[in-house]
Amino acid sequence: MRRHACLLALVLASCTTAPTPCAAPPASAPTTDGQRWMATWTASPQAPDAPLKLAGQTVREIARVSLGGSRVRIRLTNAYGATSLRVGSAHVALHGSGAAIAPGSDRGVTFGGSRGVTIPPGALVVSDPVALAVPASSELAVSLYLPDAQTAATEHSLAVQTTYVSAPGDFAGADTIADAILTKSWYFLAGIDVASTGGEPASAAAIVTLGDSITDGYSSTRDANHRWPNFLSDRLNARQGAPLRAVVNAAISGNRLLHDVIGQNALARLDRDVLSPGGAKYLIVLEGINDIGAPTFLDRPEQEVTADDIIAGHRQIIERAHAAGLTVIGGTLTPFEGTTLPRYFTAGGEVKRQVVNAWIRTSKAYDAVIDFDRATRDPANPARLSAAFDSGDHLHPNDAGYKAMAEAIDLSLFDAR
Repeated sequence: MRRHACLLALVLASCTTAPTPCAAPPASAPTTDGQRWMATWTASPQAPDAPLKLAGQTVREIARVSLGGSRVRIRLTNAYGATSLRVGSAHVALHGSGAAIAPGSDRGVTFGGSRGVTIPPGALVVSDPVALAVPASSELAVSLYLPDAQTAATEHSLAVQTTYVSAPGDFAGADTIADAILTKSWYFLAGIDVASTGGEPASAAAIVTLGDSITDGYSSTRDANHRWPNFLSDRLNARQGAPLRAVVNAAISGNRLLHDVIGQNALARLDRDVLSPGGAKYLIVLEGINDIGAPTFLDRPEQEVTADDIIAGHRQIIERAHAAGLTVIGGTLTPFEGTTLPRYFTAGGEVKRQVVNAWIRTSKAYDAVIDFDRATRDPANPARLSAAFDSGDHLHPNDAGYKAMAEAIDLSLFDAR
């Protein structure tokens, strides 16, 4: 079962406690000069299946922001740690190429004025702000020196981005990290906030995308930022005179609405991953395909769910997000007939997908609908992905497919001020 769960985390389209009641959405908090903090990038934490072992090393992680700003702060998490996590030093910089930072952009990060910080088990910390001109759609390099021997108990497994791990030593402020070990996950980094500047900062808001590996960007080109939320952010940033909109990705590969695989189910992590980012105003939900396919793939018949069960899960997300003041937009489930994952597709599963999609389209439970199914399916065989958008496993889109998903979104959905 553990082997199967690990495989699912790699190929499928997830907090440590039960969900808590919803509160009002966290408005982007005003800074001392009246500017507001806005989430510009997030990565949903999860417990690793095979954690990275560290021994006094520096981890440099690359994150592509959506909105820019003149000041930046980082969020670090020890969500799944059983012991305290000690960060010896942290730096943020504009990314150059590979393991290098852009010259002159390095900034040391402090926590309550201290160079380092100790994060208790299960906790999250927010850094002090640093002055750094961060362009929209740019990449930041966040470097953490972790002085203790430990395993990386909290990560985001499918980064679709290269992370650089140094030899032993503090290289957080180094121009580059030579002979780095390369990994494909983010470690301990939960989010990046910017102080909103320019345009209409009072109307800036964040769009949160809740999903599984299809939103996480599985099978997109590594280091290219070709997930569909990235393409959506590019489209929003290209508009002139429109309200500023961040796009933050709260997907976890293998995620389901109603059961855990790798990471918690969507209902359990909703408060932490969707309702807490600063400035969250909109939510796009693309969840349910793994609720359909995973039970047969993993041979877990006790986890079989009906279309009505999936719909009930969607209704819970809608109710809780509405209570927090968010506009909630539903995405139809994309085709999966012929997938190379053994037993993942069944005729009965396809019936469930069609029933769920019909409900998303017609029930009016969602404030609006994005028809990802229509955007990616083969017109001659609607149960299958279009060949032009198929990564090869007949479940996950390729770069062109993710771009088509983003282009299917009506940007006027996000114009409310």
